Amino acid sequence: MTSSNFHRLLERALQGDKEAFGDFYEQMLERVYRYVFYRTGHIQDAEDLTETVFLKAWEALHRTGRVPDDPEAWIYRIAHNLVIDFYRTRKTSIPLDEAPLPVQESIAEREVLHKEDMERLVNALKQLPPTYQQVLVCRFIQGMSHRETAKIMETSEANVRVLQYRALRRLKQILNRQKE
Repeated sequence: MTSSNFHRLLERALQGDKEAFGDFYEQMLERVYRYVFYRTGHIQDAEDLTETVFLKAWEALHRTGRVPDDPEAWIYRIAHNLVIDFYRTRKTSIPLDEAPLPVQESIAEREVLHKEDMERLVNALKQLPPTYQQVLVCRFIQGMSHRETAKIMETSEANVRVLQYRALRRLKQILNRQKE
């Protein structure tokens, strides 16, 4: 679905069509959840925060009375801010070795290996500064362009490229240390 289609759905929602917002929700739910999950690494936290993202979007839409120019960037920005607030207000932290695994268990050997790889990746991502986490999640997990990532992060495309380079370099160092 294109940004203009999202814009039309939100216009209809603003005019009182609750099904239109439901359609927007269905189209964006998996992407927003995946973004939040890779930032938090916890299934329950990601589910709770994802629901809050859409609640805040609904409230903001009706509070402002206007549809944002880029609905996708807008919803990711809400998600980003909630993740920041989540970490800011969180009083306890879970040691990385006690964190829940990000993928469901499976009997097949290759799925077990995939699970271990995903666990290593999520743990390594958690060790990066939040800005590096965000750029990597946007670019490689969400598959966003440099331009889309720049909009969400409220920075320039050039800065996204620099952050991406630095984040990948740091992630590689962390992953190499884990192998030792």
